[in-house]
Amino acid sequence: MKRFILLSFLSFSTFTLFAQQGITGFFKKNTGTQLQREKQFDAQISTERIDAHVKLMSAKPHHLGSPGSKAVAEYILNEFKSYGWDAQIETFYVLFPTPKSRVLELVSPVKFKASLTEPAFPEDPTSNQKDRLPTMNGYSGDGDVTAELVFVNYGLPADYEVLDKMGIDVKGKIVIAKYGRGWRGTKPKVAAEHGAIGCIIYSDPIDDGFAAGDVYPKGPMKNGYSTQRGSVMDMVIHPGDPLTPGIGAVKDAQRLDIKDAQTIMKIPVIPIGYADAEPLLKSLSGQNVPREWQGGLPFAYHMGPGASVVRLKIESNWDIVECHNVIAKIRGSVYPDEWIIRGNHHDAWVHGAADPLSGMAAELEEARAIGELLKTGWRPKRTLVYCAWDGEEQGLLGSTEWLETHKAELQQKAIIYINSDNNGRGFLYAGGSHALEPYMTEISKAVTDPQTGVSVFERSRAAQASRSANPQQKLNAISNNEMKLGALGSGSDYSAFIQHAGISALSLGFGGEDRGGEYHTNYDSYSMFIRYKDPGFHYEKALAQVAGRAVMRLSEADILPFRFTNLVRTIDGYKEELKALLDGKRAQVAADNKLVAVDAYNIANDPTNGIKTTPAKPEVPYLDFSPLDNAMQKLKAAADNLNKSYNDRMMNEQVNSEFNKSLYRAEQQLLGNGLPIRPWYKHVIYAPGYYTGYGVKTMPGIREAIEEDQWELAQQQINTNAAVLDKFAGYLNAMVQ
Repeated sequence: MKRFILLSFLSFSTFTLFAQQGITGFFKKNTGTQLQREKQFDAQISTERIDAHVKLMSAKPHHLGSPGSKAVAEYILNEFKSYGWDAQIETFYVLFPTPKSRVLELVSPVKFKASLTEPAFPEDPTSNQKDRLPTMNGYSGDGDVTAELVFVNYGLPADYEVLDKMGIDVKGKIVIAKYGRGWRGTKPKVAAEHGAIGCIIYSDPIDDGFAAGDVYPKGPMKNGYSTQRGSVMDMVIHPGDPLTPGIGAVKDAQRLDIKDAQTIMKIPVIPIGYADAEPLLKSLSGQNVPREWQGGLPFAYHMGPGASVVRLKIESNWDIVECHNVIAKIRGSVYPDEWIIRGNHHDAWVHGAADPLSGMAAELEEARAIGELLKTGWRPKRTLVYCAWDGEEQGLLGSTEWLETHKAELQQKAIIYINSDNNGRGFLYAGGSHALEPYMTEISKAVTDPQTGVSVFERSRAAQASRSANPQQKLNAISNNEMKLGALGSGSDYSAFIQHAGISALSLGFGGEDRGGEYHTNYDSYSMFIRYKDPGFHYEKALAQVAGRAVMRLSEADILPFRFTNLVRTIDGYKEELKALLDGKRAQVAADNKLVAVDAYNIANDPTNGIKTTPAKPEVPYLDFSPLDNAMQKLKAAADNLNKSYNDRMMNEQVNSEFNKSLYRAEQQLLGNGLPIRPWYKHVIYAPGYYTGYGVKTMPGIREAIEEDQWELAQQQINTNAAVLDKFAGYLNAMVQ
């Protein structure tokens, strides 16, 4: 009873505080009405219904192209319709190879054939179903190869630098890499660049197996046969259907030949659990691995190559399959041609209770609550578009094909795309367009954390502060009163919207206390979720409350809450990071070369470890950042002027629909002609890294050129970015006039 009284008091105090201070984008006279509407919305959100959605949709496997996927899409369609939404399924036709044959065997020095299976458990009633996808890596190349085996740690570029120093060449070999530390698709990509002819990716127990806790089903961590499926499509070139880059994969689309598709992996790739990996790793001879490469299996790891020879065979059915997006709309009553788009994918590798149904169920409950508000006579001012994407797991297929098909219309009408995906117990994460930081700060302060009773903002801030590395960082974090949005890389359905079309985006979710090894395995099930991820579905309710507010506040705002001073401050920080990156690299190379000159590395090296001395490197030149500095100076002035104009309009309660359109189309001014060697990515501020996959690279054209020692390209990209920011400054100035 005391807890209830306290939470009620906090809720009332928060309501009163916001009513007094206002909400960004709302005139004072409209703030109270909006807060009351949000209170009505919250009252409609039910954890029991979210639970029922997850249980029903995860009951059968429902991967792209399967009967289960179509059934889930039709279920979602019918739910939207029952809530009063105008809904339909929009179908695309995409390439999705599924395994015809998978073989992994140790040929010598002993014989062993990998099981490539995940056993059923009585504790998990859905773990025994026969129609699930086998363990696989989507868009692996076909091949039947036999070669010596080499261990490459996590299989990332830095690991190959170590291999090179140790004199180990993977050309003509098959490599075995740990999952983790980077996106899975990077591992076979880098292996192929170094001449490997096959790639095995395994989950080491030191990362998410028994070294991290009890294994499934006793605990949430990976057992020996838990295997992470996943796509190895080269999404950093472009996401979406590999055969229709840049255009929608409609039925009669002009398609590339499979051999000409850039994003299909050229070598065979297979994922395995650590029970299947153990005999392979144990058979390796050669040098001991560096200490930091040692995994969690109970023997010393070796590098190979040598007597260990493996055979890897992948043969696939290269089929065009149906991809079912569910698109539901409520037409806006005042601005029907201004759209707020909300999405989550519905397809899974197997059952997908956590990924993606925890987020999809929250989205459905938002839609139902909005439908209940419609019954009171309210209609949104702006059009709401709720989407359930198919084919996300294979490479963001459904969302990308929809965006590419409707790009021209979306660039005119879409205010924002708001994304979620898998969700769990813990802390709010929000990433996206940095002009939306004040708006997301207010939303995060308005939603209560279900475990602690404080706001989700306060809980996330406390977590960041307590985990900071030094006292000053701790103090800075705990005193910060603004939510900092993360920059968006890739790995979920926002990518096409922001990075290709320049439509502002947010990605929202909770997690951090829901550790487990179920990701993309047979065990991402309802049974697993209710025991280990979020018993009671409390954080799915919190997600619905956060995302629902994000949708409704943009729908009803008098002036859309884009505050570009935040964005400009963030870009300026990225620019200074680039300068520090270049200066740090110059200092490092100079110091290394000095040690090489006096033979210090050779003298200090243990002559028995086989490590070669690093040769001297070319000196790092100075680059001319003045075009970028000058552009940022103009941009800061333009953003400050626009901020004053925005505040004046708010104070005088001036609604101007053209001003609002200019606000939401501003992100498109940050599009350039595309990144080097991957022009599909057009945003000059945010992109996935060429070797990081999901991980973001900010100001990527400049940053990656510096990282790769491509100095002429780096200078070109500085000039290109400066031109785009100059254009952006001019656009913001024009809004004030």
